[in-house]
Amino acid sequence: MKCSRCLLQLQTLRLVGQSVRAAAQYGAVLQSASSSQSSVLHNTQHQVLRRFHGSPACAKTPPAEFIKEFDKDKNRSLVTQDGLFEQIPEDAKSKATFNKVVEVFLKRDVRRRGHVEFIYAALKKMQEFGVERDLAVYNKLLDVFPKEVFVPRNYIQRMFNHYPRQQECGVQVLEQMENYGILPNVETKVLLVQIFGEKSHPVRKYQRLMYWFPKFKNLNPFPVPQQLPEDPVDLARFSLTRIANDRGAEVTVYQLPCTDVTESGEEVTLPHVVGIQSPAQMELLSKHNPSRPVFVEGPFPLWLRKKCVYYYILRADPTPAEEKVEEPYDPERCLDYPLQLDLDLDRDFGDEESFDVEDLDEGPVFAMCMTGQGDQSTLNQWISGLQQNNPILGRVPTLFRLEAGPKELQGAEDMESEHERTANPETQREEGRTEEEGEVTEEEEPRRRRSQ
Repeated sequence: MKCSRCLLQLQTLRLVGQSVRAAAQYGAVLQSASSSQSSVLHNTQHQVLRRFHGSPACAKTPPAEFIKEFDKDKNRSLVTQDGLFEQIPEDAKSKATFNKVVEVFLKRDVRRRGHVEFIYAALKKMQEFGVERDLAVYNKLLDVFPKEVFVPRNYIQRMFNHYPRQQECGVQVLEQMENYGILPNVETKVLLVQIFGEKSHPVRKYQRLMYWFPKFKNLNPFPVPQQLPEDPVDLARFSLTRIANDRGAEVTVYQLPCTDVTESGEEVTLPHVVGIQSPAQMELLSKHNPSRPVFVEGPFPLWLRKKCVYYYILRADPTPAEEKVEEPYDPERCLDYPLQLDLDLDRDFGDEESFDVEDLDEGPVFAMCMTGQGDQSTLNQWISGLQQNNPILGRVPTLFRLEAGPKELQGAEDMESEHERTANPETQREEGRTEEEGEVTEEEEPRRRRSQ
């Protein structure tokens, strides 16, 4: 009996142990499940927090401060860059102030937003600052571009015109240099390669400039200096020698600009009178028929870069065919090229000896002059000065065919305004009435004083 009881107790203990083990395993499973659920909940909470702390652009009602900053940036991108140059007064515009404006723009933003608009605005304002012919200023403008940003990385980007707006702006800078005749240097090439790459449109434009500019630099046989003389007499002397194109021509100053005081005490400004005449023109004038008149015509414009000057000529009508006398030519007169060719060549019956050439004889020009005032009295001084070396002018009638010059147009406008006043009788009547009323009041005042 005791043995059987002991066996039963052992069996119950085994069952209890198994149940305890099962309960322990179940508890471990429950604990793992609960921990996984808590981690999932924790992760979900973190995800929700990340969504909550996201970009304010995704929110429906962004903060007021962000809206203000965004509006500022937006307005800054739309504002043109002319304001930086317009803030400088006219008296302070120089190369130093222009470079200072560029430095202010470079320090304002590291990313250099709006650099294309700034460069276009700077190109327009360069003439006001007097730096349109300065190579260092153009290189400084090219330095405004960000470096190594617009360089194509592969052939596809190079083929599809990488950053076309920026490349067009760079080409525009080089085109303005070309218009003012400025030759780029090595620094310009280094900047263009750093900005756009070696096979970009601005670099190709630079290569074309470097190829053609040296060829055309000294091509003009009559170059005009960059700085024209400011003295009107020197400018007239330079202009007349340029028109005459004769080494034997002599320039004569008949009158210098000065101020004279008349007998009545009025100051009168006398203009300059500068003339030119060559020995060949003096010879033609000496052979002129005294019965036929000579004419003073003008003014005719002459442009020297951006300055326009006016000159007058002394000429005659073409010589009639009856009075023309063919003089035998001197073969030693010109040794550079023959004046006449007598070639006995075998001609075919199909060759035409007559050529269709239209000869227009405009008449000889005997002298030229420039003056500060193109009226008849001033030009009479020029004719009287020519009579010293050309005495035939004292026997030849001189006629003036003068057109309205730049200074005479202003006087014509004043005359027209006076003519309009005289043409309106109503205005004359009103002025007369006011004058009569003023005289009547002046006469009545002493009468009133006497009566008192």
